[in-house]
Amino acid sequence: MTPAELHADSIVIDGLIIAKWNRELFEDMRKGGLTAANCTVSVWEGFQATVNNIVASNRLIAENSDLVIPVRSTADIRKAKEQGKTGILYGFQNAHAFEDQLGYVEVFKQLGVGIVQLCYNTQNLVGTGCYERDGGLSGFGHEVVAEMNRVGIMCDLSHVGSKTSEEVILASKKPVCYSHCLPSGLKEHPRNKSDEELKFIADHGGFVGVTMFAPFLAKGIDSTVDDYAEAIEYVMNLVGEDAIGIGTDFTQGHGKDFFEWLTHDKGYARRLTSFGKIVNPLGIRTVGEFPNLTETLLKRGMPERTVRKVMGENWVRVLGEVWGE
Repeated sequence: MTPAELHADSIVIDGLIIAKWNRELFEDMRKGGLTAANCTVSVWEGFQATVNNIVASNRLIAENSDLVIPVRSTADIRKAKEQGKTGILYGFQNAHAFEDQLGYVEVFKQLGVGIVQLCYNTQNLVGTGCYERDGGLSGFGHEVVAEMNRVGIMCDLSHVGSKTSEEVILASKKPVCYSHCLPSGLKEHPRNKSDEELKFIADHGGFVGVTMFAPFLAKGIDSTVDDYAEAIEYVMNLVGEDAIGIGTDFTQGHGKDFFEWLTHDKGYARRLTSFGKIVNPLGIRTVGEFPNLTETLLKRGMPERTVRKVMGENWVRVLGEVWGE
């Protein structure tokens, strides 16, 4: 099987895309052979604004039903593959939209939200993000994790502080994930995870999606798809071939204003970080270039069976464990 044939035959899942939602993106997802993606519908927004985002996203999916379908279950992911479409799974990058209402967890599950990151960079009612002193998982946070377990929403810890992350990993009765992260063994950065953290989540049945966000890669904006593949291999050596997948963090279509919003607390308050210029690794600059990643992993000696797992099969399995369907 050629690399292109293997890519076309595989289930390909991106564990985190926060790109600009429009038909052009959906067309590029099809060009890249993407079976499904965890698409961010909430970062700093509260309950009402997040519901509004979901309403707009529902409309966009309906208007582009020739290209995409909504995902509520792993059966929907397989259906997307059969139909040659891309499945859109809704995810949060912050539990802020739950506000202080435990009942909102199930409401959002019913609206199609399947993955929720508990904190985005800073403190919220649940716990602490990775850019400030970590107070751990709150009492309310324990309730939120238990409720997410009950209704079948996956806990994501990508931007969460290390103490809060550890406590979520121990508290959750279902697998949790870093949907999009890189190893600090290749570059020290507050958003990157240490070897110990990566092993800890995997040892407790968790999952790691490896990102290619240039500011977190050793070579920054000079990175290539080979540097991304190297990071995948590094993480796989720590967590094994069954606990790893892709989570690109594609920000395709967004301009400077969007990054200003992301990098300030609550979207407007103190500056948390500055990314500088953002350019995806050469060879996978756009979602449409996804087949190049499959080819690169094969070229570097990864067996076909393992490539299939990394590109999507592992995500399907772990999502099934959390969702129960």
